[in-house]
Amino acid sequence: MRPVTRHCRPRSVLAAVTALTAVAAATLVASQGAPATAAGDDSLRLVALSARPELVTADDVLVTATVPRDKPLDRVRLTLNGADITGSFRADANAHALTGLVDRLRPGHNRLVATVGPLRDQLVMTNHPATGPVISGPQESPYACTTALFRLVDGGTLGDPLDADCSAATRVDYAYRSTAGRTRPLPDPTVRPDDLAWTTTVVGETVPFLIRIETGTLNRSIYQISMLHDPATEQPTFYRHSPGWNDRLIYTFGGGCRRGWYTQGTATGGVLDPQMLGRGYAVASASLNVFGNNCNDLLAAETMMMVKERFVEHYGDPLFTIGWGSSGGSYQAHQIADNYPGLLDGIVVGRTFPDVASATNITLFDARLLEHYFTEVAPGAFSREEQRQVAGFLRWESIRNLSDGAKRLDPVAEFPAELPAELRYHPQANPGGARADVYDHTANVYGRDPATGFARRPLDNVGVQYGLAALNSGAITTAQFLDLNEGIGGLDLDAKPVRRRSTADPIARNAAYRTGRILFGGAGLAGTPIIDYRSYSEDATNGDIHMMTHGYATRARLEAANGDADNQVFLVEDSRFGGFSLTSPTLRYALTSMEEWLTALVGDDARLPAHQKVVRNKPADLTDTCWSRDDTPRKIVQRLTADNAGECGQVYPAYSTPRLVAGAPLTDDVVTCHRKAIEWSDYGVAFNPAERRRLLQIFPSGVCDWAKPGVGQWPLRDTWLSFD
Repeated sequence: MRPVTRHCRPRSVLAAVTALTAVAAATLVASQGAPATAAGDDSLRLVALSARPELVTADDVLVTATVPRDKPLDRVRLTLNGADITGSFRADANAHALTGLVDRLRPGHNRLVATVGPLRDQLVMTNHPATGPVISGPQESPYACTTALFRLVDGGTLGDPLDADCSAATRVDYAYRSTAGRTRPLPDPTVRPDDLAWTTTVVGETVPFLIRIETGTLNRSIYQISMLHDPATEQPTFYRHSPGWNDRLIYTFGGGCRRGWYTQGTATGGVLDPQMLGRGYAVASASLNVFGNNCNDLLAAETMMMVKERFVEHYGDPLFTIGWGSSGGSYQAHQIADNYPGLLDGIVVGRTFPDVASATNITLFDARLLEHYFTEVAPGAFSREEQRQVAGFLRWESIRNLSDGAKRLDPVAEFPAELPAELRYHPQANPGGARADVYDHTANVYGRDPATGFARRPLDNVGVQYGLAALNSGAITTAQFLDLNEGIGGLDLDAKPVRRRSTADPIARNAAYRTGRILFGGAGLAGTPIIDYRSYSEDATNGDIHMMTHGYATRARLEAANGDADNQVFLVEDSRFGGFSLTSPTLRYALTSMEEWLTALVGDDARLPAHQKVVRNKPADLTDTCWSRDDTPRKIVQRLTADNAGECGQVYPAYSTPRLVAGAPLTDDVVTCHRKAIEWSDYGVAFNPAERRRLLQIFPSGVCDWAKPGVGQWPLRDTWLSFD
């Protein structure tokens, strides 16, 4: 892996040519918001607007040349690899700049040179194919194309793929919003329907509710971009925006994880939400940004990067971009914002988890071990309530529910339907087949064990004292505690229970921390506004994987990295009023608040650290809030905390996990714990001499010392890492 040089990219073409910044320092401090040095008025500067110069894709890039005021714009000359392309640039007299789409780039390195009089600047760009990869490393194989299954707004499909990279021809379709509140296809763009609705955007433009939808493929993913646009007018470009576009972009991320490998996918995160479009937002997404299709945050970041590049080149650089996603979508929003700062300016997330690799997988892993122990190793040894106390969940049913979720750790449990059976891994029948687990899906980061060929795993439970809090509270006996920890075991590489506890591969574990697979929170996320909306469902009859404690884990990481989590706001309501749909007034309030927050942030020119700047621009009335669970919900304003303090804590309590019951920190980011000798003062109960000897035998290398960071755990050092 290698860090990619960081460059500050202005938020819009107008901003680019009026407030151009120099290349940012390639340190983490710079990525967190240290002010860049402004270019002098006597400088001729070239800046790539749509992509970092070393990460250009699909043979084109939008570039601005800012020119000193004393130099005529018509005297500027621009060449690409020696050929004059001055005619591709448009002059902006007010900004005294030239902006143009530089196309027909050749594969690999390209040199753009600008000259005016004695002044000269150059931009060296590396062009990557539209099919990828760019930063994610070698592409996954096998890979199932699904263009023929992807449904368009008119009910048709993209048809069969054009090549082995699952490409499809780019197309534009139209739809409209009816006065009855329905989104319908517009088969003839020249004819306005009688029931066409109108809308007024957040910038005050009243326009017909006509929706332009671009569909194509990038990075072997199907992408879509939608915005309000009247087909009777000129097509939008980077210099001629659609009147219906409010100059802001929402990027949607879809949920899931299981079966999220080896396929292109049949849906995006959604680009037709009437609330988003009605306010004038452009909306973009791609099939590999749905974790039911792809559960690799690195690949998701690469795909989002490429789709946003295309958006900027063809529609204009947005004032800001909001990341929008729930569950598996929250993984992506958190990790992209932290690891690849600049792609997302603010995020609205729901039913959150910090990342793919740590808190969720640890909880699922432990639930699988507990279910196996309670049902197979020692059936009847623990009552349901005792099992629940050991697990920490609100409901006993969550043990089985979350154990089932551990199928994402299992290389044979769940394959996408599109992957032929003969290509699938089976330990006996097809040991060389594709393995359907989250680790093999992320092998470019974790590496492969040369002895097995399987991906290395950051998964560990050595030294973990399962049920420790239950023991100390008197919920289970010393005998049960000893039996449990002696018999719980671990999972082998095929996710089968074994008597020996699991040990993390040190290469994978260290990579998980170094590369941001385990969310740090102090890189790009430190300067990112975060609204965490929760439709509370933890008390569902069968339990729920979407536990509030995972949201608190994210907050704890932000606090550990930045000193506070004041750039994160919790909004919580009953699931019957929400879900993650803008039919919820609370979620609509979240979008309005994020709009206000980012607009203020864009207008703040103060030279301050990013975290300080984002906190000071937070709307005054935007604070942690919950709503009562009665028929007419009452607003309750208080800081939400993991100890369930106050009225919100009583109405929407957070519950523990097996690892937290064992004493792990709330951050839930320790893969391999440092171990210490057993200290009898740590226990609220007495062990007799025989039990003491037995406990020492169960933990021969000691027990977890949760007061220390995990083995190999250190802050993320670099952002914009590439695995090419």
